[in-house]
Amino acid sequence: MPSLKEVRNRIVSVGSTMQITSAMKMVSAAKLKRAQDSITQMRPYANKLKEILENVSGTLDTSENVYARTGTVKNVIIVAFTSNRGLAGAFNNNIIKQTWQLIKNDYANCNVTIVPVGKKAHDAFKRTDYIISGQDIPHHNNELYDKLTFANVSVVAEKIMTAFASKEFDKVVLVYNQFKNAAVQIATTEQFLPVEQTAQASSSKTTGDYIFEPNKEFIVNDLIPRSLKTQFYKAILDSFASEHGARMTAMHKATDNAKAMQRDLKISYNKARQAAITKEILEIVGGAEALNG
Repeated sequence: MPSLKEVRNRIVSVGSTMQITSAMKMVSAAKLKRAQDSITQMRPYANKLKEILENVSGTLDTSENVYARTGTVKNVIIVAFTSNRGLAGAFNNNIIKQTWQLIKNDYANCNVTIVPVGKKAHDAFKRTDYIISGQDIPHHNNELYDKLTFANVSVVAEKIMTAFASKEFDKVVLVYNQFKNAAVQIATTEQFLPVEQTAQASSSKTTGDYIFEPNKEFIVNDLIPRSLKTQFYKAILDSFASEHGARMTAMHKATDNAKAMQRDLKISYNKARQAAITKEILEIVGGAEALNG
């Protein structure tokens, strides 16, 4: 059995840990509110814009739309969205695991390039052959979370789109955690490029129901790139909100576990203290009996 001093030190240590996890939970809860508001306001707009993008792309020929392409897929970009910090439960591991599954299963015969957004994804793939190198795409995207704005995210999205348009890559996939609520985040794989076409879009191409205003060139050069940047921005907002939700939940569980551990340690301490007191009383009584005898 550990000594009273050791148990006392463990109680103090667990108490300090509990204060840290509780403070981190409160910080994440405050940040989660703002991040949740951002993604819930952004998601309907982004989803509708994506739907319009798919329908409009169906009315354009491949020669008119550089972001729509058919053929064999050889070179693939996987954009993995993680966080810069840990202590968020399985948040980062889910994305890293999903990315490895894509590399080994879906794109086993392709040349895969990983574009990490977040320090954890960069650390996971920096010693592999899949990490981005040599291209014009930004290598270090950890700073995006420091100032998360549409303008900053658009720079990265535009460089990826330019690489695709110049046929350096045949497909771009986004892997991120979709925010559902504070306790649930869904690891999502979403095709970014080429632009997917719905069945409705393909049928509308033959009927010619679309009237372009001001003209088709403006739609291709302005609306489609803007829609793609919005889709990319939505993915990083989803990941940002999911991160704080996962960290808040993880720190809440850690605080509860620390409370339970502290309670058990106090019970053990009281038992050991009572045993020590009983032992001392017995020694005193035994000594007194020996003197009287």
